[in-house]
Amino acid sequence: MKSYIVGVGMTKFEKPESRDWQYWDMAKEAGSAALADAGVDYALVQQVPVGYCFQASTAGQRAAYELGLSGVPVYNVNNNCATGSTALMMARQFVEGGLSDCVLALGFEKMKRGALGGGAADESFKTSPVARHYGIMAAGHGFEMSPPTAQIFGNAAREHMERHGTTPAQLAAVGAKNHRHSADNPNAQFQDVYTVEEILAAKEIHAPLTKLQCSPTSDGAAAALVVSERFLVAHGLHDKAVEIVGQAMATDTEESFASGSCIDVVGKPMTAAAARQAYEASGLGIEDVDVVELHDCFSINELLTYEALGMCEDGAAGKLVESGATTYGGRWVVNPSGGLISKGHPLGATGLAQAAELVWQLRGEAGPRQVPGARVGLAHNIGLGGAAVVTMLQRG
Repeated sequence: MKSYIVGVGMTKFEKPESRDWQYWDMAKEAGSAALADAGVDYALVQQVPVGYCFQASTAGQRAAYELGLSGVPVYNVNNNCATGSTALMMARQFVEGGLSDCVLALGFEKMKRGALGGGAADESFKTSPVARHYGIMAAGHGFEMSPPTAQIFGNAAREHMERHGTTPAQLAAVGAKNHRHSADNPNAQFQDVYTVEEILAAKEIHAPLTKLQCSPTSDGAAAALVVSERFLVAHGLHDKAVEIVGQAMATDTEESFASGSCIDVVGKPMTAAAARQAYEASGLGIEDVDVVELHDCFSINELLTYEALGMCEDGAAGKLVESGATTYGGRWVVNPSGGLISKGHPLGATGLAQAAELVWQLRGEAGPRQVPGARVGLAHNIGLGGAAVVTMLQRG
């Protein structure tokens, strides 16, 4: 069976504590927008997977109840930074498996200011789900007094530079591109434009990464309504429909840890595996893709993802971004929304916000950031610990 996204919505992503709202307020705003986009009443929704990372159990129900008290199943989803795309994947599986005709995937996050914790300095490190990952990093690089997530990705950047000659300017070019793209996105947390030189001169978080190459903590929510072909026809939603033509999730294998490399530990093998499966399922390849929303939690991860998706050979990602191939006028437009670096990164919402951007792009509704003639989109969402989800979307 086929599945289609017929409605999307998201809040503006904002700096934590900058707005007086609760997570259920933001979830209601995004969910209501997705339903209104499709012209579908919540009473027709049959299941609701809800993604978040920093709230208590059954927060999904508390959020979904703002949309209606219809008694349908609500699932609480937590898959680190890949939470939003995991909720979307559950919605697709419910529809394609014939269990439901109309499913609302919802994701939100209300975060605290400052860097995420969870590194070796944390007293709970020994029982942390990512202890193995940070242990690999420590064996090769030791630990420094910097935020743990920036540290593990920063060390991946150091490895890439040592192996392939990638330069700090090439890493900064990712940040410059994504900040430039976000200037046209009213939902982005930041809309300031920076030069490569300004990004290099920004506060260093963990060398070679500066603040303007790192995604911020954010508040926000996003949603997508996924329906069957039968529902699509019955409700006349063809003009809204974007088909999910392929989707796959991969988790860590021995390859992630065997090399002792931070490049592998932060998920490049997972991304490559998920991409291969999504390409096979869709019958499409990276050469067919027009627009990409990928998980640039740090600038290095965008470069690693270029390689894992097959956009260039291993080691060539720095040159690819430097060439202009991943912005307007190039071969692909990557992160027209501004990506995580500039749009923001409320963990549970990120994957669904990527889907929303791609749906707007493929419908031709993205306004000044529209990618001309976009017909095929790819979303990539990854969570350390780990999960990588690659989704292929196509406008029929």
